Amino acid sequence: MKYLQLQQAVQSALDKNLSVVALESTLITHGLPYPENRNTAIGMEDEVRKSGALPATICMLGGSIQVGLDNEQMEQLATVKNPVKISRRDIAAAITAQRDGGTTVSGTMEIAYKAGIRVFATGGIGGIHRGNLQDVSADLPTLAQIPMVVVCAGAKAILDLPATREYLETAGVPVIGYQTDDFPAFYSTSSGLPVDYRSDSPAEIAQIAKNQWGFGLKATILVTVPPPAELAIPPEEIEGTIQRAVAEAEEKGIKGAKVTPFLLSKVSEISHARSMVTNVALLKNNARVAGLIAVELARISGKL
Repeated sequence: MKYLQLQQAVQSALDKNLSVVALESTLITHGLPYPENRNTAIGMEDEVRKSGALPATICMLGGSIQVGLDNEQMEQLATVKNPVKISRRDIAAAITAQRDGGTTVSGTMEIAYKAGIRVFATGGIGGIHRGNLQDVSADLPTLAQIPMVVVCAGAKAILDLPATREYLETAGVPVIGYQTDDFPAFYSTSSGLPVDYRSDSPAEIAQIAKNQWGFGLKATILVTVPPPAELAIPPEEIEGTIQRAVAEAEEKGIKGAKVTPFLLSKVSEISHARSMVTNVALLKNNARVAGLIAVELARISGKL
């Protein structure tokens, strides 16, 4: 496939209509320090495999779009100097400039869909930034336009969650709570906002997706999974930390694509890395759930 370099195992699985789960890579290039970034990415891949599916971590190396990484490529990505953050808008420019970088939610979705992958796991989606309703992540319109199943822990808690939730409703993106009635807040099990529907099984979510796309609706099925309860941080505890991080970002004039990495790093620093522990746990948990859904989606589609 032009522009895409599919790992042999991924290509073989897709040719056989087997279950594949896409994984994004900004958590490797921008989200976590080394070696936690590499170890977490490998841990997510392991969780997908345990669920019965095949992982396909997506990134760009030397301007080549990689769909599925071997150990050497994973190490290269985890240690690359000056990686770029690749959203949908950046794909063509990054190819042309032969850059190394991590794909965001929107970038990963665009690539995964073109590769034929329909299930994707991430940590938290982007959304609308606090204090600036005009600052809307490219993740949101992408979720409205690409028919996939995206598994996440809600939107990143550093965002304006009510505004983000409202956007999803307006855009027609169904938000399914996996074994919960509450919209998670990334580090916390609940944001105080509701989901559209609750589903307690991967099989039911797969059926919803099949019916959604069979009817011709293009929006993503957004599956929100609370972080593991034993590692979740109470909203009132993490909120103060986030406000301190946001205030520092404003003082330093940090804007645009640099805001999210800065805030996540600052929240981790202020919380003495507690937030990073929760982040890693929810990433692996989301990968596990995505794998289970991918297996069920393949089964009811007559692909296994």
